[in-house]
Parts: sequence; structure tokens; C-alpha cells
Amino acid sequence: MENLLLTKGQIIGEDGELIPADIRIHQGKVVEIGKQLAEAGETVIVVEEKLIIPGLIDLHIHLREPGFEAKETIATGTRSAAKGGYTTVACMPNTNPITDCVEGVRRILDTNDQEGCGVRVLPIAAITKASNGNELTDMAALKEAGAFAVSDDGVGVQSPRMMKAAMRQAAEVYVAVIAHCEEEDLLVEGACVHEGQFAKEHNLPGIPGESEAIHVGRDILLAEDTGVHYHICHMSAEASVRLLREAKSRGQWVTGEVTPHHLLLCEEDIPGMDTRFKMNPPLRRRKDQEVLLEALKDGTIDFIATDHAPHTTEEKAQGMVKSPFGIVGLETAFPLLYTHLVATGKLTLKELVDKMTQNPAACFQLPWGRLAEGAIADLAIIDLNSERVVDPENFASKGRNTPFGGWKLKGWPTMTLVEGNIVWQEPGIHL
Repeated sequence: MENLLLTKGQIIGEDGELIPADIRIHQGKVVEIGKQLAEAGETVIVVEEKLIIPGLIDLHIHLREPGFEAKETIATGTRSAAKGGYTTVACMPNTNPITDCVEGVRRILDTNDQEGCGVRVLPIAAITKASNGNELTDMAALKEAGAFAVSDDGVGVQSPRMMKAAMRQAAEVYVAVIAHCEEEDLLVEGACVHEGQFAKEHNLPGIPGESEAIHVGRDILLAEDTGVHYHICHMSAEASVRLLREAKSRGQWVTGEVTPHHLLLCEEDIPGMDTRFKMNPPLRRRKDQEVLLEALKDGTIDFIATDHAPHTTEEKAQGMVKSPFGIVGLETAFPLLYTHLVATGKLTLKELVDKMTQNPAACFQLPWGRLAEGAIADLAIIDLNSERVVDPENFASKGRNTPFGGWKLKGWPTMTLVEGNIVWQEPGIHL
């Protein structure tokens, strides 16, 4: 839309207070924020005291296309993102084929242009060819084609020598290395949950927290030497947080993310052999969960990412050992965190919004994630008061694999705009 006026909404002030506001959008940008702005021949949307925030940014999702379209497609994944209030997402390269070449990056961008709902997609390319850890990709060519960063997500780069070479190349071409941290030498076949009490009670092979922390510590040392921007995926372990905090205290360029499920759940919450609670890294101890929230609040962990990982119902029905890791998260992230962190006083509303918008943008020097005059008009409109039950059957995503089905939540998005264009709106809203 060329001209749009959002009226009777609320925004978050600098001190965290809610302020009544109208927002005028022209040619994809916010041009005026004020109270009771006069209509000027534009389309008017009455927000009815709902919250207007910058569009959410998720720098760790799986769109599954190409190769795994039964799980998700770029079309369904971007609709899911829009429904969740997200305006920018970064998709991991563990597709089939792996996104390890220029053609793969371009395919994602072209498919989103043709079939996506309007949400911005940033392709993440592989660190090594086929993500097998043996040969580096051409990061300069991948960046030129539109790759946002590099990662072998789904597997950790096992060789320190290969990871250091990757960091050197990434630093030279100024792209970030996003790491799935997992030392495979500590894993046994069939490891599927945290190596803790739940694993013992159910006689399951476990994944120790040290398998993550060992790679975090190794990579921090390698990143310090190479000068690369090093980012840690889906942090789950207390020791990993301790290592990140120490690196930041020295001023090192290292960042980290945490998922909603690791903030809200631990191994004590797994109700038996329920594969909806199987993800990698796994749900760990209550102490790890508490440390993650503390680290998010104090800024050690920089932002929240969902690790949205859809699978088919048939795949998830294979049992705890054989079923794939992962849950979906785009459509429930904000209401989950608002209900269980903000409404309970563990985070302020401003802290939550910042950690889902301006913080990921700032870490990766992206031009989105702000609500200000002159900013790009990526916006989400949130109903903080209406309570609804999570119903996976109503997801826009193909994935239904969530442990949060049946939870009653507040803070649901009702409209999402990218550059001033409505990419999703709740049924029943009329312009």
C-alpha cells in the first residue's frame, strides 16, 4: 500500500510504558508517529488499542524446501512466520540438496519471490559442502548470491582445523559463522534426550550438556584468533552460557540465541515418551533453564530464535529414539513468551520485544527491527488481552509437532506488515 494510517493503537515507550499512538506509513516507511493524526486520503486501519511493535525477526528456522516439501515449503513456512508476527526469517541450509552453492541460494530467493507471502527470507548457506565437514564452500560467491551467513546447522563441524579454516574465510568476506555446537564423540547411537534423570528413568541414551559446551569453548578460542563474528545456535547448557559470558567480558565478537522451548521447558516437563518434546539440543535440567533466562535478561544471550523445525506426523510417530528432532515454533513464540515471561514478571514487555526485533537486527547489522519515524514499515499488531488455546490443527505451517498444544495464551498477532504491505491478517478484520 502506498499510504496507510494505523489509528488508536499503542506503542512501547523508551521507559517501557504503553503510549497511545497513530502511525502513518508512506511508500514502505513509517513517516509519522503521533496522536490522533488526521486522515489524508489514505487507507485507515483502526487498531483498537492493540500493541504495534516492529516486525519480529527470527534468524534460525527451517523451511525444508527443497527436498522436504512434505514437512514444509517456503510458501507455508512464510505464511506461518507472518501469522506469528515475523517479517524477516533466516532459513538453515539442511535441505536436499544442502544449500552449499550459488544456485541453491538463488533458488530460495526466487521461490520466495514467486511463492512466499511477502515475508523477507534470508538464506543461510552451508559452511562445508554437503555439510559433511570435509571441504569448505565458496563463501564469497555465496555471499554475492545473497547468503546471509554460513552454518552447518543440524551437525556440528567436528574438526577444529576445518572450523578454523572456515572462520578465516568467513572473516575475509565478512560473513558470520552460525554454529550448531555438538561434539559427536560424546554421543552414543540413538541419543535422543538430555543425559539426565528422564533418560535414566526411561532407559534412553542421553545427550550430555558438555557435548554443546565443548564446541562452544573450542569455537570461541578459534573465533578470537580469526576475528570472525561467531554466533551460537539454540543455547541449552549452563556451561555454554558461562563460556559466552566470559568471551563477552573480553569484548569478543560472539553472540548467542535461545529458543522459547528452552526458556519455558526442561526435562522434568516431558510427559513420558512423547516425541513432541524431542528436539536438539534437548530439554535439559531445570537449572539450565533458569540460567538461560537469566542470561537472556542480562544480555549474555542476545536474542530469541525459534529453531522452527517442522516434521510430518508419520515421522514423529516413530518413537523417541527413531523420530526426528525438532518442533515448530513460529506461530506460538510471541504469545508463549508474553504469557509465561512478561505476564509473570520475569521479563518486561520491552525486553521481550527488543530480544525478538532490534537485538537480532543489531547483532547482524540488519536494517529492520525498529519502530521509529523514517524506519522501514515492518510491523506486527498484537492483541495482548484476548486469550486463546494453541491448536496445532489451525497452524499455517505444515508442521503440527509442538509440545504446547492446548496451552492457553495471550499476546496473539492479529496483523503483520512488511514494508507497509499487509502479508497476514486475522480473519474478520476489514479495511
